[in-house]
Amino acid sequence: MMTEKKVAAVGFCCVDVYENINEWYATGNGIDWGIHLRRMGIPVSAVSVVGNDRYGEAMKEALSAEGIDISHLRTEAGDTCVMRMELRNGVDRVHLGSIDGVMADYALTDEEFQFVAKHDLLHTDLFGNVLSYLPAWKAAGVKILMDFSVFTKDADYHCMDIFPYVDYVFFSADGIEKGELKDWMKEIYACGPTLVTATLGEEGSLCYDGRQFYSYGIVPAKVVNTVGAGDSYIAGFTYGLLQGETVPECMARGAELSAKVISGFKPY
Repeated sequence: MMTEKKVAAVGFCCVDVYENINEWYATGNGIDWGIHLRRMGIPVSAVSVVGNDRYGEAMKEALSAEGIDISHLRTEAGDTCVMRMELRNGVDRVHLGSIDGVMADYALTDEEFQFVAKHDLLHTDLFGNVLSYLPAWKAAGVKILMDFSVFTKDADYHCMDIFPYVDYVFFSADGIEKGELKDWMKEIYACGPTLVTATLGEEGSLCYDGRQFYSYGIVPAKVVNTVGAGDSYIAGFTYGLLQGETVPECMARGAELSAKVISGFKPY
């Protein structure tokens, strides 16, 4: 029987607040990913910070209700990070602005670093203020999965310096010429990751393992909200990885979960 793996969502978290319809939900790439995995039976910890406002308390309650370990979801005086949203015409989601709040100055304590190091795998992104810890976590044997969104080629983020410390690279291919994509994935792979996976929107996904490219399409669904499509794909893929499945099987899990998510309002 396979030993149960523990994973951690580390870094950025926030709440999306739709003011005009009085709706909100706990989110952030790692949070969405973690909720999906917990629902699939994987032990998940959230390591981040919220404010001592109503959203911070509600976020802790929501994640705790999902069965996520919030022992290292720190509360600090101030506002929880908020993304102000608006729903227009019943389908269009408009970003109105953001309040960084306590997330702006978030810095891990040594105890929090050590807590994360006890996990088998962690998820993070470019915005969680934890990138400087990746080399030490990798050295400690933690598998690192990172969502680079659309920024792999953005010079401001110095992704080429980060790739060597990431085992599983995920990114959106939006903005990258189709003829350049495979060469770019090979270039990323050469930095050290085990797998490099690009999501292609309606065209599915592409994954490179250093030997071959694997492609997988989408699972048809009635689209209600595309927010969370990428996070759910990565979560399904991650579940497959934790079960020791093949790359095509992982991609299929990602596509199936993504299809379920985009047919509802929330990103999970």
